[in-house]
Amino acid sequence: MHAERVIARKDGAIGWITLDHQERFNAMSLDMWQALPPLIAQWSQDADIRVIVLEGAGDKAFVSGADISEFETLRATPEDVARYEDDVDAAMAAVAGCDKPVIAMINGICMGGGVGLAVSCDMRIASDHARFAVPAARLGLGYRHSGVRSLVNLVGAAAAKEIFFTARQLSSDEAAQIGLVNRVVPRDELRDVTRDYCTMIAENAPLTIMAVKQTIAEIQQAPGEFNAARCDSLVFDCFASEDYR
Repeated sequence: MHAERVIARKDGAIGWITLDHQERFNAMSLDMWQALPPLIAQWSQDADIRVIVLEGAGDKAFVSGADISEFETLRATPEDVARYEDDVDAAMAAVAGCDKPVIAMINGICMGGGVGLAVSCDMRIASDHARFAVPAARLGLGYRHSGVRSLVNLVGAAAAKEIFFTARQLSSDEAAQIGLVNRVVPRDELRDVTRDYCTMIAENAPLTIMAVKQTIAEIQQAPGEFNAARCDSLVFDCFASEDYR
């Protein structure tokens, strides 16, 4: 277990969560995904914490994606894939569903599951050297409907298609232009700017913030029913194909 890779600390009204897997550019191992929901749940009930920040350890990466070195053993069968994706979805749902505002402080690489995790946050503040990409199409990976929907809700269908279809890297300025991040700041100012935002938020009425967050989440729900099982089967097909490597 590597729960020590998810480091939590309280700083007044701010709860900081540091994802520390620097030898793999903060790639998320399965137990890192699994560590997030109970921590978020705990801090949701902590009246002292008004806002939460997710950050990657060091200055090279926020999160470089899922730890693909685990895939051979943890995603060997369609059933394994489903269990793994359920744990990833649970982590992102915990972040998105937290009653407190959650800010992603993005310093460096933000790829794949890192983009998904950042999108699950309420705001994203990036350094000017940050880079963003979802390389699923280049790797032959399936991408679950929940992650696709979250990205479409944030940047729109056209930009989401470009991100997925090209798998290219976006600069922080490009990410800001399409609404993927809220602000871009010089890397040496990132922590101070993020802290200033947290202070502004913490000084406001928490019930109002919670109500607005929940209302926006309801507005963004997909209208009507859609075939989630069909979407999942498409993910399994990707992992069973020769494109996956």
